[in-house]
Formats: sequence, C-alpha cells, structure tokens
Amino acid sequence: MNKPPNQRPLPPAWEQLSSWVAVVEAGSVSAAATRLAISQAGVSQHIRQLELGFDTQLLDRSTRPARATAAGQRLYEHANELLGHADRMAESVRALSRAKRALVRMGCVDSFAATIGPHLVRGLVGRLHRVRMCSGLSPDLFAQFQNHQLDLLMTTTATAAEPGLTQLPLFTEQYLVALPADHDLAGAGSLLELSRQLPFMNYSTRSLIGKQIDNYLRGCHPDIDCAFEFDATDPLLGLVREGLGFALTTPLCLWQSRHHSTAVRLVPLSTFRRQGKPYATMSRRFELVHRHGQLGSLPREVADLVRVAARELQRDITNALGLDRTMLAIDD
Repeated sequence: MNKPPNQRPLPPAWEQLSSWVAVVEAGSVSAAATRLAISQAGVSQHIRQLELGFDTQLLDRSTRPARATAAGQRLYEHANELLGHADRMAESVRALSRAKRALVRMGCVDSFAATIGPHLVRGLVGRLHRVRMCSGLSPDLFAQFQNHQLDLLMTTTATAAEPGLTQLPLFTEQYLVALPADHDLAGAGSLLELSRQLPFMNYSTRSLIGKQIDNYLRGCHPDIDCAFEFDATDPLLGLVREGLGFALTTPLCLWQSRHHSTAVRLVPLSTFRRQGKPYATMSRRFELVHRHGQLGSLPREVADLVRVAARELQRDITNALGLDRTMLAIDD
C-alpha cells in the first residue's frame, strides 16, 4: 500500500539506533549483543528493521566480519549524534527536577512544627538543599497547599475526597484534660460539673483543633460555655497553670508548651463520667498529604522520618509528663 504523499516516514526507534551504534563500535553483531545485554537475534532484527526503513543495505555481509557500508557509516554518525542529544535531554530534565527539589516547602500546625519539626529538618539535611517549613492554622495551610504554595502538608484535615492527592498516615494523639495542679476533682464527676468549678478555655474555633473540641463538647454538654479562646497553647496553659480555668489539649501541644505542662495536672477524658460511663475518646490523626506522582520517593522518606521523631517524642512525653504511651500512637 502506497503512503499518502504528505505523510512523513516515522524515524527509527531509539533501541534500533543503539543497536546499530553498538554493532559499528563493537565490530560484530555478537559483540554488540554482549555489550547491550540482549540476544544476537534481537540485534540482527534491529538491523533488518533499519535496512527496511531506509530501503538500503547498512552492512556489507560479504566480508568477515561484516562491515558498515557507506550508508551505514553515515547512519552511525547521525545516530551517535542523536543518542548524545537524547542523553543530554534526559540529564537536563533530571537536573531541572533536582533543582525543583532543592527547595521543598512543607506546611504544618504550630504544635507539629515546634515538636516534630526540628527532628524532621535534621533528618533531611544532606537530602535536600533547602527546606522551608511554614506553620499556622490548618485551614490556611490547606489553602496554601491547594494554591501550590506548599509541596507537602502535615495535617489533620480530611482530604480523601480531593482528586490527585495521596495521604500517608503518621500518628494519632488523644485529647486529655489540663487542670490547675492543686485543683480538687471532688464533686466534678463530669465535664459539665467541672465547668461549674472552673471556666472552660479553648483554642480559637478558627483553628481545626478548636472546632474539634467545640464540636465534641457541644455533643456532650451544649451548656458548657467557653470563657476564653486562644490561637496558641502557651496563653491557654498559662491561665490553667494560674488556676483560672481548664482546657482540653493534646500531647504535641503540651510538649510545645512543656514549661507550663509540668506545672498543671493532666488527666485522660475517661477520668470523668457522663451518664455513668467514661467519656468517649477524642483524637486527631496526622497525615502527610502530597500530590500523586510528584516528588518521587521524598514523601515516603519524610513520613518515615516523622514516625521516627514521633517515637522519640512518645518516649520523652511519657517520661517527662507521666502520660500513657497510648496517648500518642504511631502508624506503621
């Protein structure tokens, strides 16, 4: 069947050109096959395909060993140049990818940045040229991630429905109650009764942690009013330490403000009873979110480093604050 007059012939495949260069340089089909780690039949087939495609003889088979014809020698020169360009193209693309990874932008909440962050940055030294760690409120960070201002996001925000995103589990921490160190719990069998003894203080409901605590308490006791709201753990625990209220918080937040944490009383939610039963556990789960197919193996490397840091943190918190190890559970 004749080709349409305007249809250009397809260029030879890279593996065919590689085989031809190897034959000319190695001096024989068998030597080329050894060099390329493929069969002699494979190399011979590539040569036949080239000869059919160019409609000319490339090897003078009347000599032993066969030598390249004039057309074959010209093809060798062009093929060598093309393969060199291909190698430089691949290296250029890889170099650009490495340059982009020279700066990796990570987002995380303040408690994560202050506790896990230093361990993570130390673990990445030597793997990346620069690391930029941004901290703040979860909704703001997720908006930055969606706008491609962040490459990796350590978050407790559910993103399962977001297309093109991959989540890697990191660890889970349980909420507990922070009380003034000398507060007597007699007569405070429930959180509602406790709120009648001490004002309840919470994180700002602009934050995810504040919303989660607010929703939890509204589900249990809609009558508990929040006396104060804070964006950070330091002022929250500072007031608890001074006997001015109680709060719900997490191990990471406590470790971030451990200069206050060691001077307050920490008890699990199960210490209190509602309708004769312990309060249900409340927890937040951290996950690493990244865009599918980007950054290669880096997200998993970062996730592994975070889990190692979380195990060290688990040990430190258990020893210093007397918390049960189960309050911070690492995902394997």
